[in-house]
This record gives sequence, structure tokens and C-alpha cells, in this order.
Amino acid sequence: MKLLTSLISALLICGQTAFAQFNAPNPTIPSSITFAGQTVNFDRNDMYERFDRELTALAYTHGNTLLTIKRANKYFPIMSPILKRYGVPQDLLYLACIESYLDPRALSPSKAAGFWQFVPATAKQYGLEVNDYVDERYNIEKETEAACKFLLSLKNRFGSWESVAAAYNAGNTRIANELDSQGVRSTFDLYLPEETSRYMFRLFAMKEIMENPAKYGFTIKPSQLYNPINCRTVTVSGPVDDWQKWAQQHGTNYMTLRDLNPWIRAKNLPNKTGKTYQILLPKKNSLSRSSQTAKVFNPAWTQQKTKQ
Repeated sequence: MKLLTSLISALLICGQTAFAQFNAPNPTIPSSITFAGQTVNFDRNDMYERFDRELTALAYTHGNTLLTIKRANKYFPIMSPILKRYGVPQDLLYLACIESYLDPRALSPSKAAGFWQFVPATAKQYGLEVNDYVDERYNIEKETEAACKFLLSLKNRFGSWESVAAAYNAGNTRIANELDSQGVRSTFDLYLPEETSRYMFRLFAMKEIMENPAKYGFTIKPSQLYNPINCRTVTVSGPVDDWQKWAQQHGTNYMTLRDLNPWIRAKNLPNKTGKTYQILLPKKNSLSRSSQTAKVFNPAWTQQKTKQ
């Protein structure tokens, strides 16, 4: 009995100590941010509270937010030049971050896939191949190009990037109809379903944290960031009976082949049309962290914590 009493007392003391050490300060909410060249002010009560909700949620969703920053160092060098080439503001990279946390295998319950979470119909509309053997929504370069085309089409229709973000989430027809029926020009003033209403502010919050991670308590060393894999390209213009054997014949294995080319969706490729595919294969020693040259895409990601 004395042993049990001592054990309970010890557990209570530990619990009280842990509680006393727990610290959850509210993130510092900026009065405004700049997004895609536009200043977004949070003086309006509802704007402040909506931004506060998303910034607080992301700041305390440590695992996903940390992983997104580390993955961004690997994938932004691929995605960023594509946005520049199409004239899409770099801030739209953060849209992919809130869509997928830059998980290269991301798939939603509604069958939206890839970094940009295209559903099959939209993917095909913008020229991506989607079938049992090939799903180009998982081809980072091709899906990012398709996303740029889609985003620009929305920008041409709505004129503002906050409306583009809302339409990306809810559909362009829905947002256009709501703007007309509610008699407002900005989606900030629309009454929308909660998911869409939150979406724009989640986008702003992701940018704010990813550009100032130390400010919100995220401490990352350069060595902890993920690095791009140096690859060589092999062209395939015919069928592949067995990707596993093909990989071995080209000096790698099936797992590495699929990791570097996640758009491959089966163990073979009929390719009856003779379409040309670019297959990425790792260069010698590029899969080893010790042989990679660490590069930091955004120096802010590895800055030390600052006082709030």
C-alpha cells in the first residue's frame, strides 16, 4: 500500500511539473502582410480573428509545419522557376503547401492528388495524363505547370489573388455566383462555407510562418533541411514490360525509381501511343546525405529564434 501511495505521489508531482513547464504563448499577429504584391490589413475584427485562428493552428501543428519547411528546401528549387516562367507570384508556392504539406504522395479522400491537389477532371483539362499506369499529377514539374495555367485563368476571371485562392478551393463557378448574389467585389466580404472562408487565411498564415519560422518558435539547422536529389534523365518512348527489371538494368532499384518518379503508377507501362516520358534516375552517390552539398533555398528557414 505504501508503495502504491508513493507511486501515485510521484506521478502527481511529475504531472504538476510538466504542467508548470508547459508554455503556449499566443503567436504575435502582424497588423498586415503583403501577399502577391497586395497589402492585406487585419485591423477589421473578423479579418484579425480569421488570420489569428489559422496562424495559431499552424504554429502549433508542429509536425506538419516543420515537415513542410524541410520539404520546401527540396522542392521549391524545382517549382519556383516554373512560377517565374509563367509570371505567377512566388507567394502562390504556399498554396501548394497548404494543399498537400508538400507530401509527394498526397491523395485526398476526394481523389485530389499531388502537391497542387488536382482532381482527375481538372488535371486532364490542363493536359495531364491520368490513368492506371501514369498519373502526371505526381510529376512535380508538369503539375506545377498545369497549376500555373489554372491559377492564371482564375486571375484573369476574378482579378484578385484572394478570390483566386477561394475559387481554387471552392470552384470558380461557385465563387463567381456568390460574388454576384451577395453584391460584393472581394471574397473577404463573402459569407462562405467555413472551409473556403478559412482557406485564404490559412494561405496567408503559411506564408507568414514559412518566411519567419524562428519568430514562431521553429528552429531548424541547415543540415536538417531536405535536399534535392541530383538526377540524370533517361527517355522512354515505348512500352516497359517490367519497371523493376528496367530499374535494375539502369543501375537502380524499383523503390528508388518510384520515389523519384511517383507519376509511375503500375509495374509496367503499355504506352501504345509511343508517348515520350522523361525518367529521373539518381546520379552516383546523390542519395547519400553525406555526399550532398547542403543548400538553403530561403535563409530565413535556418535563422535563430528571435524575441517576440
